[in-house]
Amino acid sequence: MTDSLPPSQQAADTSGAPAFRCGTVAIVGRPNVGKSTLMNALVGQKVSITSRKAQTTRHRIVGIQTTDDAQFVFVDTPGFQTRHASALNRTLNRAVTSTLSSVDLVLFVVEAGYFGADDEKVLSLLPKNTPVLLVCNKLDRIGEGRTEVMMPFLEQMGQRFPFTEVVPMSAKTHDHIERLLAIIRPYLLEGEPMYDVDAMTDRSERFLASEIIREKVFRWTGDELPYTSTVIIDKFETEGRLRRIFATILVERDAHKAMIIGNKGAKLKQISTEARLDMEKLFDGKVYLEMWIKVKSGWADNEAGLRAYGYE
Repeated sequence: MTDSLPPSQQAADTSGAPAFRCGTVAIVGRPNVGKSTLMNALVGQKVSITSRKAQTTRHRIVGIQTTDDAQFVFVDTPGFQTRHASALNRTLNRAVTSTLSSVDLVLFVVEAGYFGADDEKVLSLLPKNTPVLLVCNKLDRIGEGRTEVMMPFLEQMGQRFPFTEVVPMSAKTHDHIERLLAIIRPYLLEGEPMYDVDAMTDRSERFLASEIIREKVFRWTGDELPYTSTVIIDKFETEGRLRRIFATILVERDAHKAMIIGNKGAKLKQISTEARLDMEKLFDGKVYLEMWIKVKSGWADNEAGLRAYGYE
């Protein structure tokens, strides 16, 4: 009986064209396992920012991929925070747990061949009544002896949790992304699309602009700047295909402000230029961008302030 098999291995309907499917898929894991890179690859467009810095993703971001026979609604969640008990981290963790309770499928992303204490804490949150795929990302980082590394690793993972299927892959490989989409599709429910067929995300251009700036701040400050910085869009105006964007980078200390400005303003200029170019590519039009830096001590540990800055 095919019902005892994972959906991706069940026999196809031979009565005609396959029914259209649509569903929500949560992407979860500890910080820095490549969740945002994976979602961007699945969507085919950059809708979630990436950097090597932990805690880059802070919001529940939806990315949408629509094909001829399915609409995949991916939800990129913040990496589950385990090291600091700030209001910001509590807010990020609520975003993870609330997402897990309302999706059709979960992709639990780990680094191929590695499972640590932080992975274990995310594993403990996984729902028992929702299908969970184990996605072993960054497979390309394992060189020779890949089989010898992965076989015992996958056996150990199977003992930790009843995963519906296991997918070793690299988010940077197109064929792996296509294979993952094919595996996911049967888990989606039959039904009409939730979003417009041309939609890539449910987030506004204003939100995407703030995320792009924050990504550049993280990339150009590296580990020097604590992750407690954020971006506020003060004004977003559209004139035809031109966008005028005025933004404030919020930091906690004067020293952090100096890190972003850099020598004679060089770093801030680089951040602004790269952010503007990314926005022009995403919005398909010219962008005028002005940025300021403001110091506000303790903003990341203030619940009311976090809500005012758009944290749910």
